[in-house]
Amino acid sequence: MTDLPSPAPQLLLGKPLADRVRREVRAGVAALDLRPQLVAVVASSDPATHVYVQSKQRNAERLGVTLTVQALGADVSQADLHAELERLSADPAVHGIVLEMPLSPHLDADLAMLHLAPSKDIEGLTPANLALVAAGREPEALLPPTPRSVRFLLREVLDLQGARVAIVGPGRTVGRPLAWMLNNRGATVTLCNEHTRDLAAVLAPQDAVVMAVGRAGLLGAGQVQATQVIIDAGINVTPDGVVGDVGPEVAARVRAISPVPGGVGPLTSALMFQNLLRAIRLQRGEPVD
Repeated sequence: MTDLPSPAPQLLLGKPLADRVRREVRAGVAALDLRPQLVAVVASSDPATHVYVQSKQRNAERLGVTLTVQALGADVSQADLHAELERLSADPAVHGIVLEMPLSPHLDADLAMLHLAPSKDIEGLTPANLALVAAGREPEALLPPTPRSVRFLLREVLDLQGARVAIVGPGRTVGRPLAWMLNNRGATVTLCNEHTRDLAAVLAPQDAVVMAVGRAGLLGAGQVQATQVIIDAGINVTPDGVVGDVGPEVAARVRAISPVPGGVGPLTSALMFQNLLRAIRLQRGEPVD
C-alpha cells in the first residue's frame, strides 16, 4: 500500500488580519476629534531599534497618527529616563508611549516601566497592565500586542475553550502574559522553560505549541504531532535572514503553522496602533471592550 502524502499545512498569515485591524484603526482615528500623538522613547544605540522605529513612523502616518521619537542617547542615566517617562506620562497632548527595547545595558527596563502611565502604555508591559491581565480583568487593561497576535492566530483554527496549549518560553513580553490571556479564554496552558525535562513528551498531548524563546531551530520535526497548530513568535537574525524558533522541517509535519516572517509580526504592529485608540478611551474614562 502506497503511503499518501501529508496534506499541506494551513499557513497562518498575519497580514490579512493586520489589514482588517488597520482598516478599523484608520476609521477609529478618523472619528476622533484629535490627531493621536504617539511617542517612541529610544535609550540605546541599537541600530535595529532605529529601523523598527522608522517603520512604525511610516505605519503611523498611513493611519493618521503622529509618531515622534524621543532619542535620549545611549548614555542616558536611569534617573533621566525615569524623568522623561514621567514627563510624557503627565503631558495631556501625548496619548501613547512606547519604550523601545532593548535599552542600553546599564539601564533597568523593569524599573523604567514603573514610571510609565499604564493608560499610555500601548505595549501593555507595565506591571499595572500585566496585573490586570493576570487577574482576568482584560477589558480594563492595555494588552501586550505580541501575545494578542498569537491569540488571534490560534483562534483562526482552534476553539480556545478547553484547548491544550503549550508555550515554550516564559518571557515577560510574550510567554507569561500569553499564558494568562489564553487561560482567560478557557484554554489549559502548559508553560515550559529551559529546565523542562523531556520536552517532546510534554508537547505530545498539546493541541497547539507556541514558541517564544529566540533560538533558531529550537523546535524540530521530532517534537511535533500531525494534529498540532504551531505558532512561531521567535525572532532570530541569521546570515540567511530572519527566522523563527521553529525548524523549517516542521511545517510538513503539522496541521497549521505561522511562518517567520509573515505570521505574528505584521499583526503585532497593527494591534499596537489599535491599543493607541483604546488608550485614548481609557484616558477619557470611556468604556472599552
